[in-house]
Amino acid sequence: MFIKLYLVAFAVFFAIDMVWLALVANKFYQKHIGFLMKSEITWIAAIIFYLFFIAGLVVFVISPALEKHSWKHALLFGALFGLITYATYDLTNLATLKDWPVIVTIVDLIWGMVISASVSVVTYLIAVRILL
Repeated sequence: MFIKLYLVAFAVFFAIDMVWLALVANKFYQKHIGFLMKSEITWIAAIIFYLFFIAGLVVFVISPALEKHSWKHALLFGALFGLITYATYDLTNLATLKDWPVIVTIVDLIWGMVISASVSVVTYLIAVRILL
């Protein structure tokens, strides 16, 4: 079941994140931290992030929500997982990097909560209707 949940969550996360990156994030990050950005993305690092992050969502959020038969659990713990994981990156940057913008941290924390909660709930609903 893990593999099926993982593949669904990966597809949902990728679709949502691509919309975010294409429509909002690129301009936002360019404006606020463009001075730190590379001209080319290191794809292997991005792919590893996706692989680990989705595994975390499935193990710590989606599977427990299915066991509890609760989309609300998926929503709440998805948001919490997103907050904690994105905070790890952003608050560390805020603490250690010169001129790291607070607005980037705030937007990232909100985005982490939104995408994680969304992916968790959508994956939960797909699993309940199709996989189970």
